[in-house]
Amino acid sequence: MSSSLGCTKEVLQQVNQFWSMLDDLSQNDPQSYQMFIEKQIKQGADYNAPPQPDSCLLTEMLEPKKGLLYINVCGWKRVPTPADENKPVPVCGGRLETDTDEGGDDYSVMDVAFSPAVLQQAQKDKREKDQVHLLALSFTQQQHGLRLAQQYNVSSSKLKGSLEDMQRRLGSLKQSSPATNTASQTPASLLQQISLREGQTEDSTPVQLITSVQLTPGSGDQSNKTKNLIQVISSSVTAQPQRPQHQLTVNSDPGDLSRSLELTVELPKVQSITECHLSISQDDVLLEVEDMYHLHLELPETVNEESASATFNKKKRTLTLQVSIL
Repeated sequence: MSSSLGCTKEVLQQVNQFWSMLDDLSQNDPQSYQMFIEKQIKQGADYNAPPQPDSCLLTEMLEPKKGLLYINVCGWKRVPTPADENKPVPVCGGRLETDTDEGGDDYSVMDVAFSPAVLQQAQKDKREKDQVHLLALSFTQQQHGLRLAQQYNVSSSKLKGSLEDMQRRLGSLKQSSPATNTASQTPASLLQQISLREGQTEDSTPVQLITSVQLTPGSGDQSNKTKNLIQVISSSVTAQPQRPQHQLTVNSDPGDLSRSLELTVELPKVQSITECHLSISQDDVLLEVEDMYHLHLELPETVNEESASATFNKKKRTLTLQVSIL
């Protein structure tokens, strides 16, 4: 307890010193003070600027299930720029979501963000642009446990879906703040803006994983260029569990007129049923896999929870729950 209080006092002393320095700066050197505050607010505006679409890749998912996958490559000022061309390139990924097109066919979509400076540099060199696309594919495979086809096409459209959906998946949708006149504000009010900005940067981010990837120059087999190139360097936001793909059906047995519910859940990241926490009542079911999946369903029929049984198919990575209907 005493060590905790000591740390708190040290922090308060540092805060008070910082406030005192800013007060002195605002009184003795208003111009420097103004430049400092404007720099802080500009950095906040850049950080909260929404991602901008650059290109859209179309490829095929082979495992854990087959289907079309669109990868929106975008530029986002929130993603750091590498220190130099020999350093790894930071990447940020969002949710993997499934949607249905006008013909009723399912497809998946994923967003991968790079620093705008990286994408601008890649525009000058086709090989470097190809590398960015290959890294986006490799990152998607690793982050979501997928196996993708080696071939891909660049769509004529820069974005699959809406800009709002891309921003939501990456967690950048925020309420904009009205413009303020910094010259007429006190140090306290301006610092409050900075504090609010810093405190809100993580609130609405559903999935955000910052990783480091290395651009590999030169020619050769493209499939080898992205192998083992991704290494997590930081994660400032805890990824929220995803809602897994699932199917709930009612089965009937004409012989004895009994009925049962069958729930099948796709869990591509799960290795064993021991990772799953499953609970069921007469009218709902809850499935949780720590830091990976969360599924809560209201059941369409009242069931006998004592009759419930669950099995996990390691090959298909699917969990199947069966329970009798009362």
